Amino acid sequence: MANIKSQIKRNRQNEKRRLRNRAVRSELNTRAKVATAAAGTEDQEDALRLAIQRIDRAAAKGIMHKNAAARQKSRLIKRVRAAASS
Repeated sequence: MANIKSQIKRNRQNEKRRLRNRAVRSELNTRAKVATAAAGTEDQEDALRLAIQRIDRAAAKGIMHKNAAARQKSRLIKRVRAAASS
């Protein structure tokens, strides 16, 4: 445990951010699963749009790197299209 006041505060801030970021990442995984599961149905476009929207928001807030977000979106779209075609 830190003795320095500023480090104690920094630890509190880091913990809050860690919990918030974990919740956002968990939602990203959920949205991706829902979009993949909705492939080939009439809900496919809405689910995919919502998943991409959440990924963009996470990248904008700095929770994930913008290139990582682009890669995830690309892979998700490819997965959904492959599942819809088969």
